[in-house]
Amino acid sequence: MKMKDIDPTKMSKEELQAKMLELRKELIKLNAQAATGTAPKNPRQIKTTKKYIARLLTALKTKE
Repeated sequence: MKMKDIDPTKMSKEELQAKMLELRKELIKLNAQAATGTAPKNPRQIKTTKKYIARLLTALKTKE
């Protein structure tokens, strides 16, 4: 499933937190790959992952 197919406004707090944890782990892996010089499959994936984490944080703040 693509990131843009998921609507964070329709997710519960628990789902948002779980998805954010998953994305942060993925971001750590992507940053490690970039640091070691490994060519990523999608060069923009780091940027899009950061943006989606920001969207999740925004949705989480509005639910509070």
